[in-house]
Amino acid sequence: MKIEHRLLLPIAAAGLALALWIGLTLVLVGATLENVERQTVAGLLAPRLALLVLSWALALALVAVVLQILFKRYRVAPARLLEQTRVLLRAQLPQQIAPTGTPELRLLAQSINELAVQRDALRANMTQRIAEANVDVQQEKNRLAALMAELTQSVVVCNLEGRILLYNSRARLQFRALSNTPALADGAELIGIGRSIYAVFERQLVAHALEVIELRLARGAASPSAQFVTTTRTGQLLRVQMAPVRAVDTSAPQPGGINGFVLMLDNVTRAYEEETLRDQLLHGLTERSRSSLANMQAAVDMLAYPDLDAPLRERFLGVVRDEVSAMSQRIVELAQRTTQDLKTRWPLEEILGTDLLAAAQRRIQAHCQRPVTLAEPCAELWLRVDSFSLLQALAYLGHRLVEEFEVKYLQLRLRAVQGRAQLDLIWSGHTVSSETVMTWEMASMQFGSEGTPLTVRDVVERHGGEMWFERERVRHEAFFRFLLPLANAQEQIEAGQATHDQGRPEFYDFDLFQASDESRALDERPLSSLTLTVFDTETTGLNPSLGDEIIQIGAVRIVNGKLRKGECFDQLVNPARLIPEATIPIHGITQDMVQGQLAIGAVLPAFYAFAQDTVLVAHNAAFDMKFLQLKEASTGLVFRQPVLDTLLLSALVHPQQESHRLEAIAERFNIAVRARHTALGDAMVTAEVLLRLLPLLAEMGIHTLGEARFASQKTYYARLKY
Repeated sequence: MKIEHRLLLPIAAAGLALALWIGLTLVLVGATLENVERQTVAGLLAPRLALLVLSWALALALVAVVLQILFKRYRVAPARLLEQTRVLLRAQLPQQIAPTGTPELRLLAQSINELAVQRDALRANMTQRIAEANVDVQQEKNRLAALMAELTQSVVVCNLEGRILLYNSRARLQFRALSNTPALADGAELIGIGRSIYAVFERQLVAHALEVIELRLARGAASPSAQFVTTTRTGQLLRVQMAPVRAVDTSAPQPGGINGFVLMLDNVTRAYEEETLRDQLLHGLTERSRSSLANMQAAVDMLAYPDLDAPLRERFLGVVRDEVSAMSQRIVELAQRTTQDLKTRWPLEEILGTDLLAAAQRRIQAHCQRPVTLAEPCAELWLRVDSFSLLQALAYLGHRLVEEFEVKYLQLRLRAVQGRAQLDLIWSGHTVSSETVMTWEMASMQFGSEGTPLTVRDVVERHGGEMWFERERVRHEAFFRFLLPLANAQEQIEAGQATHDQGRPEFYDFDLFQASDESRALDERPLSSLTLTVFDTETTGLNPSLGDEIIQIGAVRIVNGKLRKGECFDQLVNPARLIPEATIPIHGITQDMVQGQLAIGAVLPAFYAFAQDTVLVAHNAAFDMKFLQLKEASTGLVFRQPVLDTLLLSALVHPQQESHRLEAIAERFNIAVRARHTALGDAMVTAEVLLRLLPLLAEMGIHTLGEARFASQKTYYARLKY
């Protein structure tokens, strides 16, 4: 039986007491004997002294066992029940205590469970009543969430310190374009609740815009605003419009003034390039026309002389004809460029090729009553098209094929060739003459009761593309081929990201209007008000000093006591060494999975930016921090921010519990464990554990970061080193 270390001192005291008792007994017995008798007794006991010591040891062992049993029964069991009761008090979901210990403790645990059931019933009733009372509020919140999610303009709301309170999905995509490592942190190292907007924009630009707004407010402007243009790291131009958030209550930092600002971002790079090209065309036309007009003016002046001989007159007339022809040509070229610009300036949208094919398949089948099959498209092929007019053109051509040539089936095929998309409408059977195709192309699209003044040629020109007709004699097939524009690389990234977003993540926290980082030191700040980066690493082994390497980093943020599941960091890392076969069943990461991934030297700067200006949190943080510290020399990155360890905090809050492994703590708090032994999955569980520990720490009088760090170092587990 393992003896509790807290019992060592009482057992030692009991042993000393037994020894004193035996010694005192021998002294008292000796005092009643004659000198000869004492010598006789001493002679009898001396050879048997080892037996006497053994008897003392057995008695001491018996005392130790009894003390251990009594300690567990009357000290540890009630303490564990107390800890479980405190967890039960803070539990948000229905939870029960497992009755253990003495019959009295079991009855007490059952009574506590009955009270918890009553509490949960009252809480459920209260929750239902609150939900019913807040239906209107929830509807307004949903409208705001829907509005923010669907806005095509990037919107970011900040407090006066520049901390981000709200942003929409479009803003996240916009910031992703500003990131140096968009494939790693997904732009989350720049944008996030509680992060500083000055990681993106120059402080002076924002300060100047705020000053302009304050001056306009002082002049009595009802809706003051300001704007500025800045250049991104990738060379794009962003136009930023700023509007103030007005304080409406007396508790605001500046009652009646400004307590924050809204930024609306527009990428004006394409518009700027188009305007620049247009200005260059007009400038060229003006300058070259000025020269032509001067030449024509000089020729006309010479032709006005009545005595000008015939050869000179013909020469000057030739000058006029040449300059008029040149000017006419320049104007025609400008008109063609302008017309082309007008045709391609029609608002186009980014759409996934598979989505376009599926929509075209449904539309053609509905109009033509013929089966339409799909050839396998290129994976993740994005187009920039006006999908409505393009679907009209495809349905119209399919309708003409079925109506005039009784085509039995159609097929759609999409692929990328030399930077353009080729969309084919394929059929077999009757051939179509080029004259017929031209007639269809130039006629207004009419099919059934639907019609439009647009022609197929108009649709093609709207996309700045081409359309032609071909035959494949070997396959006895023919097809119409549309040459269409692909979405550019950044648009594909943004559109793909928007497609894969699940739901509408919560990208706001208005409580940050009240935060003031400059007013108090970090250690003095309440734990619930901190911005935390909860992270975890998966590694090739457990010996960082002996060459084991990181193979995955996962992290999530907690801001103002709220878990931000939408602001995550999750990246595999190439360790540049073999992953031991024995560790693969634990973390599930194979050599093939890390092959081709970035090395730690490229991943760590992105994680460093993600965690900047936050407090780091991990479970058994000494292990993870050792891996980061060993990379300081090679990367030059030093993580100097404070660190909290949920292992130490759990041992501090629940010293009577046998285990402080992450699974044991999660089970204690009734937290569902998903994706265990993945970096992001463990980081999520650790974050949930921390949120459960915070109120228990508060009950112990531990409220600030400094208090939590100081108390953690007193626990037994703080001695662990790696």
